[in-house]
Amino acid sequence: MDTVFIRGLKAKAVIGVFDWEKQIRQNLVLDLDLRADVAHAAASDTLEDAVDYKAISQRVVEFVEDSQYQLVESLAEAVARIVREEFAVSWVRIRIAKPFAVRTAQEVGVVIERGD
Repeated sequence: MDTVFIRGLKAKAVIGVFDWEKQIRQNLVLDLDLRADVAHAAASDTLEDAVDYKAISQRVVEFVEDSQYQLVESLAEAVARIVREEFAVSWVRIRIAKPFAVRTAQEVGVVIERGD
């Protein structure tokens, strides 16, 4: 099986457990790995047969920016569900980073994998 990937997808969201976090939008950076068989798309050379990473990126950013979660874990789970259900992707790895959420760390976050 092949992998289509999206790296460094940026979105701003209301996310966090503290009251002050619920009043602001924070930067998030997402990486997605999508398992797909790209042989058919490669043979036809048409977008209709491919995993449309532009459409996925737009949908994910739209969802993230409209969401309000306390935990990045919950947000990652919701993003994985959207990608698998709406774009017929059998397996996905989602990495969501919250840059500078911890003063002494460049970024913190979560990585989840869902599917077969």
